[in-house]
Amino acid sequence: MTTLRAVRAGQVRNALAIACLVAATAAPAADLSVSESTTLNASPSAVWKVLGKFSGLPGWHPAVATTDILKGKDNAKGAVRSIKTKDGAVIVEELLSYDGSAHSMTYRIAESPLPVTGYVSTLAVAPSGSGSVVFWRSGFDRDPAARDVTDAKAREIISGIYQAGFEGLRAALGETPR
Repeated sequence: MTTLRAVRAGQVRNALAIACLVAATAAPAADLSVSESTTLNASPSAVWKVLGKFSGLPGWHPAVATTDILKGKDNAKGAVRSIKTKDGAVIVEELLSYDGSAHSMTYRIAESPLPVTGYVSTLAVAPSGSGSVVFWRSGFDRDPAARDVTDAKAREIISGIYQAGFEGLRAALGETPR
């Protein structure tokens, strides 16, 4: 009986070691993160009607001029969008996952002038009282080529993008700005 327990314990340790190794190589951990949220009066489905289209940023984010799908189908895993901001910057993003019924999408930045690398973000909507709460979270590293940008400044830039988006979302929904 003791030998059987020792064998099982060894198998469990090996399985855990393999799982940790796979997790470590599958998605490198980002050093920095930003997590923002805002509460809205609109229902989650009303908010998702505005937020839930991968190509729909111009309809609610005040910094975005156009969004074009370059590859794949809108809202389908693997879709690639090109975002042109009102100041002329271009950001290319890939949709990693999309769940319309859960009101959630995860995407990554493939090309960007932002001082970050390895950026992966999730935008999600959940019920909150009689309204909803929107979560926008990301993990990333500061781009080492951006020598004049500190970690704190990189987080501040990303947070500012999220906050501007929340204000644009409020306007798109006809809610009062904060």
